[in-house]
Amino acid sequence: MGRPREFCPDQALGQALQVFWRQGYEGASMSDLTEAMGITRPSLYAAFGNKEELFRKALDRYESHVMGFMAEAMRRQPAREAVAGLLYGFADAQSGQDTPAGCLGVNGALACSEASEPVRQELARRRGAVEAQLAERLRAAPSEELPPGAEPEDLARYVMALAQGMAVQAKSGAGREALRRVVATALQAWPERVAAA
Repeated sequence: MGRPREFCPDQALGQALQVFWRQGYEGASMSDLTEAMGITRPSLYAAFGNKEELFRKALDRYESHVMGFMAEAMRRQPAREAVAGLLYGFADAQSGQDTPAGCLGVNGALACSEASEPVRQELARRRGAVEAQLAERLRAAPSEELPPGAEPEDLARYVMALAQGMAVQAKSGAGREALRRVVATALQAWPERVAAA
């Protein structure tokens, strides 16, 4: 019979998430991770697999706990309100008082060497999935809810580029109020009267 684990895997994963969020994938050493998680390397490997598997589990936790606002935002009506909900949600998630600055997905990908190509591809895949989901939401909206001449795919790409840019700004020290002003400025290009037409 195996010895019972002497740590809480959920708490340990939460600590690993914080390290990856602050330091990125490559910047987080195994020593940083095991120290923050309060476990030994053998315990980490036994519970979570290797570093890449741990990072993927941390990403899953990040998406469910930190980015949970996205599902509700996508349901908002009209389309402009869905985009506003997403952008303000990103701004708030990237500038929390009790969490690292920026976005785990962006922080994790900014400095990925060739050896970490699978991680970079996974992060790109996840970002692409969110962009595709937003494009689908915008395609489902009546055309009068979108800015004149706007294509749903282009709007989705713009929103994601803005979110990623805010993540870089947050990591560089921009606070919540500054990020929310960026969102408000971006939304000026999507007049409310269009949404209400």
